This record gives sequence, C-alpha cells and structure tokens, in this order.
Amino acid sequence: MKVTGFTIIRNAIKYDYPVLEAITSVLSVCDEFLVSVGNSEDGTLELIKSINSPKIKIMESVWDDSLREGGKLLSIETNKALDAIDSSTDWCFYIQSDEVIHEKYHDTIREGMKKHKDDKAVEGLLFNYTHFYGSYNYIGN
Repeated sequence: MKVTGFTIIRNAIKYDYPVLEAITSVLSVCDEFLVSVGNSEDGTLELIKSINSPKIKIMESVWDDSLREGGKLLSIETNKALDAIDSSTDWCFYIQSDEVIHEKYHDTIREGMKKHKDDKAVEGLLFNYTHFYGSYNYIGN
C-alpha cells in the first residue's frame, strides 16, 4: 500500500503557519510527501527544504491572487498538488498547513487505509477532530 501525503503552503513564516508540525505529524504514515510551495514573500521554500526527510518532494507554484474570493484559489492549488501525485498511490493524505495529527492515531489511520484500500465504494476516511477557534481557550463545535 502506497500512501502519499500532500499539502500546499505560501508565506508560512509571515503568517506563522505551523507547516513543519503539520507535515511531520503525518510523515511516518506516508511513503512520500508532496509540498506545493506558492510564491512566498518570506523564506517558506527554505523552511520546507529544511525538513530532513527523503520522503519530501517539493513542487513550486505561482498563485493567482485574483482567484482568492470564495476559496477558489486554495481549491485550484490543492488540485494542482493532487494532480501531481503518481497514479501508483493507493491513498492520498491531505493535511492543511494549520492541522496536526497526534501520533497515537497513526496505527488507526493505517488500519483504516489497509481495510478499505480495495473498496471502490470508499472515497476517503473521516476523522473526528478538535477545532480551536481563535485561541486554545475556545473550541468550535
């Protein structure tokens, strides 16, 4: 079973995105991990290059800021990364740059992937999650 993780990021340093934590939180579940790095105004590309793992593959992308309204830009950039994943991949693991997965769930995730790998009726796995809203003091329901 081949698992490819992926994310998109732009201006991680400028906007304080925990992208390194996001990537490394799922890296052990993945056989490879694609990071699509947008044209940034800070050292985001260098930050991603600093991840010491042979699993990391970097794709550079130019974001069209005229498409920001309604989340269209993020959708387009996510699809660019998804389209760049090799067809030999059985599962794609998309993690946004402000999300993390606790390592205690890695075995459960792998088991779910193995269980449903060949079931064409299963398009993805759903996770329960905690959404902190604005700070760690507030949880969004």
